[in-house]
Amino acid sequence: MTGHIYIIGMGPGYKEMMTDEAYQAMKNADVIVGYTVYIDLVKEHFPDKEFFTTPMRQEVERCKACYDFAKDGKIVAFICSGDAGVYGMAAPMYELLPEYESQNITADDITVIPGVTAAISGAAQLGAPINHDFCVISLSDLLTPWETIERRLIAAIQGDFAMAIYNPSSKKRHDYLEKACQIMLDAGADKNRACGYVENIGREGTKTVVCTLDELKNAQVNMFTTVFVGNSKSEIIQGKLVTKRGYEI
Repeated sequence: MTGHIYIIGMGPGYKEMMTDEAYQAMKNADVIVGYTVYIDLVKEHFPDKEFFTTPMRQEVERCKACYDFAKDGKIVAFICSGDAGVYGMAAPMYELLPEYESQNITADDITVIPGVTAAISGAAQLGAPINHDFCVISLSDLLTPWETIERRLIAAIQGDFAMAIYNPSSKKRHDYLEKACQIMLDAGADKNRACGYVENIGREGTKTVVCTLDELKNAQVNMFTTVFVGNSKSEIIQGKLVTKRGYEI
């Protein structure tokens, strides 16, 4: 008998920011699968569960493990930080699905459970930076060519979108945020455009900073930071980054 796979967005990782649906799916699962860092965030809540982890860059292996557990009749909770459909593992799971059709696994055996992505939880920390039209762009070029990322940054400035920027830096990409800021400046963004960033959202050591685009260019951030760039009308109001909704006030 085939099991079931729940692809779960667990938010920042602490229980209070998980939906009840996400928590109950983990509670009812036979095995919880995920990236090692994410498993460490939920282990304390489920000490008696079976866990399966892989390190970074073994995402496809994690997906295949979920299918293998389901073939054995197990209920699987496949956890992702934030939301499973925002830079998460929902798409790769569905991409692999045709390989398992011959083993009687179908789309009906998969359920995606939404979670609070960093754009939402980070925005709440900073104020209201994405309260109007906005886009989400990742600066990681592991799976997306940098030329494509550059075009998207330029288009966002030309369209006057507010932005939530994921994966702004890493050891190998330490200058990517600086490059991105320069691209936005060259595309016509004012150097005083209101911006901000949040590090370790919803976890120990949460840090929030508001700044200008010019100041953001030299900010020291890491892979656990989410960056917010306002639109041309965004303001910093009493230390909060606010993108106006458009009401007459």
